[in-house]
Amino acid sequence: MKRQTALITGASSGIGRELAPLFAKDGVNLALVARDQERLKSLAADLRAKYNVNVTVIPQDLAQPTAPEVIYQTLKAQDITVDFLVNNAGTQVYGPIQDTDVAQQLALIQVNLTALTHLIMLLLPEMLHRGSGRILNVASTGGFAPAPLNAIYCATKAYVLSFSGAIARDLEHTGISVTCLCPGATQTDFASRAGIEDIRLFRAGTMEARQVAKVGYAGLLKGKTTVIPGLFNQLLALSIRFTPRRLVTRIGKYLMARA
Repeated sequence: MKRQTALITGASSGIGRELAPLFAKDGVNLALVARDQERLKSLAADLRAKYNVNVTVIPQDLAQPTAPEVIYQTLKAQDITVDFLVNNAGTQVYGPIQDTDVAQQLALIQVNLTALTHLIMLLLPEMLHRGSGRILNVASTGGFAPAPLNAIYCATKAYVLSFSGAIARDLEHTGISVTCLCPGATQTDFASRAGIEDIRLFRAGTMEARQVAKVGYAGLLKGKTTVIPGLFNQLLALSIRFTPRRLVTRIGKYLMARA
């Protein structure tokens, strides 16, 4: 019987890196995507040795509009069928919108929103033809509300949350499930690169990437539509529904500000 394959973007660190061994432990082959080729190669070697799975390394920068097509063509050239698509890659630009760099913000939109959508549109027809497939899109609790100092990032995650819920319904009864993972503050390289480790939200407490990955993976296998790891994050997302919008943005700016 042919093994299944999971394609994971943003696989070189953080939640993506922690998801990879969860698939491998269950005997699922991997196609790993990230910019850092050396880190991908190191991870791939470890996974092959420990779990005896096939691991394909696809070094690509999803900030480049051509990257999803390159990934798709690489998969086709190597006759790799994707059974699990994990859109985990993400980036962040912190600060008041007027103080941020235009190019960086546009790259953020490309990675967090456009590349995610593009990969789904490329791989979905084959899943539909087989009548099976699972998609995991990584959003954020920031997708539940607008956040000053993090405006475009949270807007892209709101898109991921909305888009995932909508296509989950579109794909009902097709054999394909769509799960949106919405972590809160998480201990990853992502936070340090974005320079947000000292904001109040992170000082209030973080979850380990491995813990978030386990919760997301379990939700994916169960076919859940939305998964929010951690009681604090669940309460935060729930409370936003009953809080006036103007107050939400005030609270958001307080949490996103440096302590």
